[in-house]
Amino acid sequence: MSAIEKNTRLIKEKAKALGFLHCGISKAGFLEEEAPRLEKWLKQGFHGEMGYMENHFDKRLDPTKLVPGAKSVVSLLYNYYPENRQPEDTYKLAKYAYGKDYHFVVKDKLKALYNWIQEEIGEVEGRVFTDSAPVLEKAWAAKSGLGWVGKNANLLTKQLGSFYFISELIIDLDLISDGPTTDHCGKCTACIEACPTQAIESPKVVNGSKCISYATIELKSEIPDFFKGKMEDWMFGCDICQDVCPWNRFSKPHQEPAFAPHQAILNFNKNEWEELSQELFSEIFRKSAVKRTKFAGLERNINKIKESKQTQS
Repeated sequence: MSAIEKNTRLIKEKAKALGFLHCGISKAGFLEEEAPRLEKWLKQGFHGEMGYMENHFDKRLDPTKLVPGAKSVVSLLYNYYPENRQPEDTYKLAKYAYGKDYHFVVKDKLKALYNWIQEEIGEVEGRVFTDSAPVLEKAWAAKSGLGWVGKNANLLTKQLGSFYFISELIIDLDLISDGPTTDHCGKCTACIEACPTQAIESPKVVNGSKCISYATIELKSEIPDFFKGKMEDWMFGCDICQDVCPWNRFSKPHQEPAFAPHQAILNFNKNEWEELSQELFSEIFRKSAVKRTKFAGLERNINKIKESKQTQS
């Protein structure tokens, strides 16, 4: 067995031991096919007020601009599918936000993997990324054979569905690349039909400015009237296009204690969420990704949903 083969096997074994679902590898280089797609998406204004998406265009497409001399992109999946879910008749959070902020949890695992590589394999230059830099995560994960990009623009896998975080380790170490897998969406259009705001403009193309997740998290100003009557009780993020995906019937609950939800998330009814105080918000979401929207943002989202209901009645 060559050193490259051995290192590839060892890294994949260590990733599994750290709790990652899957690990796939691609040769670092320019994402030629993604360049025109990203450019078109930006020109159409589908990024809404997410101005940061326009920054670092070249870095998004070429990992060697993030890590000089990069040779491999190691893509990893980390499960967040919860065992218990919120009741149907309450204000809802996207399932990824139930527990501790994934940026910290997954990044700690990535750092552990990177430190292990340096200890066991030798001096390797690199960087870890968890939705925290200009990296086209889904493109790299698909290129590494971890799944395919579905019609809802999420990475899908036959065995696992799509309720997992994608992260990367970009390193200047030669490894054996995995080839891409095939697309298994077929003629299914469940996600396109289920989206209440019709944000999925065409297969694999999501107009971010029409997405409930964008409105409730990324948007810092008032939520436009376009969303009136269409938010379906989502106060932070939205899982509709994932919940209806047939492949997600294979999702299995995660085994990550840090993702265990505060009991209020599983038990609060609408009245309790409407009466939420800053103090209680800080307690429930102390280490949560929900802190991104702040108390005022969550309050704004709930009020927009209530306003929609009043208009409808």
